[in-house]
Formats: sequence, structure tokens, C-alpha cells
Amino acid sequence: MERIKHRVTHYWSHRAEDFEAQRLREFESEKKERWLAEFHKYLPQGRLLRVLDIGTGTGFLACLMAEKGHEAIGIDLTPEMIDHAEHMAAVLGLDAQFQIMDAEETEFASESFDVLVTRNLTWTLPHIARAYREWYRILKPGGVLINFDADYCAAIDNDEVELPENHAHKLVSEYLTHENEEITMELSAYEEPRPQWDVQLLVEAGFERVLVDVGVYKRIYKEIDEFYNPTPIFTVAAYK
Repeated sequence: MERIKHRVTHYWSHRAEDFEAQRLREFESEKKERWLAEFHKYLPQGRLLRVLDIGTGTGFLACLMAEKGHEAIGIDLTPEMIDHAEHMAAVLGLDAQFQIMDAEETEFASESFDVLVTRNLTWTLPHIARAYREWYRILKPGGVLINFDADYCAAIDNDEVELPENHAHKLVSEYLTHENEEITMELSAYEEPRPQWDVQLLVEAGFERVLVDVGVYKRIYKEIDEFYNPTPIFTVAAYK
């Protein structure tokens, strides 16, 4: 399982530069307000929050939170992603902090954060149950974990929608496309249907209330553009 984690990290080290460029464009697009509208449904209101973006990539969600005045920290296991996250925050003039760290075993003290956010990460974790227990530990009582993800492993054999030429999937090399497919197939052997599996694991981890929204993709990805995700994402919000 640790070999899978290393393979995922290696894959994203090759995607970091192009990924930052696309996330910067997404930040300046109408998608930003759509993401913020989804967050508004779950975030505690009326005060500034300490937010951890887990598997931050190039810092998109951390930057969203920082722009709203929250204390935003992003972690990622891929050093190249953290380098580009710091660059993205600097380009946007935002005060967000980033650290190289394993999402399944963080270095934070218990009850450190009001909110945990993550996007398209949990499907890549070889020990997702361990991750949810760890995230429960570092979340303050009354806090919320907001997880945007999709059942990518179940979608391996699905026919893709015809994507525009500037879509990220079209610009990735043949080697990286093959590598992503191999990683997905390997992970599929360990995962159960989602988000049902997530709900079970979150309750087992100690979360008291878990909300699921399987229609979020219809609101975020209304158009088939360069940001379009052909696999329907869901939201799982879990409260401590």
C-alpha cells in the first residue's frame, strides 16, 4: 500500500506545473463563486476559521479560504505541489501557508482546526479509514470535514464525454495517462462503493453527523469546458 502512495506522489510531481496554471485560471473563472457557494452550506458562519486544506495540490481551496479572511493551511505529500501552491498564493497576493505532510498521519496537535477541506484526494489514499480517524483527531469539537470527491475507481470503464481540446485530460502525455489508469485500477481493488463507504468509515471514526450531496457536480460543472470533471463528484460533510 505504501508503494501506491509513492506512485501517486510521483505521478503528481509531473503534473504540478500545468496543474497550477489551470487552477489559477479556475480561480479567475465563474467556478470560484460556485465552489464558495457549496462551502457556504457547511462552514460555521459569523467568525473567521482555522482551515486545513488536505491534499491541497497547488492550493486552490486554501486560497479560496484565505481570500475570505480565514487562516488557511494546505498540506500535500508531493513537494512539487507545495512549491506551486506557494507560488499560486503569491501570484494571487493571498496569505496561505503550505507544508509537505502525509494526509494519513499529520503532524498537528489534536483539535487544531475548525474546518478540514479536501478535493479529489480520498480516492487516492491507501488507508482511507486511518485518514478519517486522523482527521477526526485534529478537528475541533463542533468542527466540520468537507470532502469533495468521486468514485473514480468505479468509473474506470465508463465512456468519457467528448472533452474540449484545452481540457487537462487532453494535454497530459500518453505516459502519464497510462500511469493514472494503472494507479486507478490498482486502487479499485481496495475500495468499496462511494460515498456509502465514506459514510460508514466516518461514523466508525467518531463523526456524529454525516451529510451527503450527490448532485454537487451538476452545479459546479454546468459546462463542458477545460475544468469539467467527467466523473460526477459528491460532497460528504462530517461534523464532530
